[in-house]
Amino acid sequence: MYVLSSFSPNRGNVRETFFANQIGYKHKISLHEKTDFLVDYTYAFEIGGKDKFKKQITGIENAYIVLDEIEYGYQNKIPIWLFGFLY
Repeated sequence: MYVLSSFSPNRGNVRETFFANQIGYKHKISLHEKTDFLVDYTYAFEIGGKDKFKKQITGIENAYIVLDEIEYGYQNKIPIWLFGFLY
């Protein structure tokens, strides 16, 4: 994205593209009405920066927040860099 663009790409778009690339290799990705992605028709994922809160996934079963700029996960928050090990 950085090579092909004449301007700096949107960070949110870069995060979501990275996540979809890593997960889509072995899993089915679809749209979810409240979060960014639904994986294998079971797991909902919201992608964001370190300041993203749980309000978007409240009340959704099997929902997780994938965050940039954090080193380790806690409860249902997962660092985005861990998904790089899946490919």
